[in-house]
Amino acid sequence: MTSPPQPEHLNNRHRDTLRQIFRHPVSHNVEWRAVLSLLEAVGTVTVRHDGKVAVTLGKDIDAQMVMDLRRMLSSAGYRPS
Repeated sequence: MTSPPQPEHLNNRHRDTLRQIFRHPVSHNVEWRAVLSLLEAVGTVTVRHDGKVAVTLGKDIDAQMVMDLRRMLSSAGYRPS
């Protein structure tokens, strides 16, 4: 079984963040700025007038948010190598 190809537009930092998100056990130190950068690389992130972004996550994400993020990225075709 081979792993799905990595999107060419993701840089090494994005790939590292993707690996952190999919790590088992769940990583508890995923930085929000790295997640936001990854999301900006894979989609459109809109900052609303109230300061929230279209993907509404807290500054430091918890284990459930990491799991939700994995599911969202997986369904969009993004997985670590």
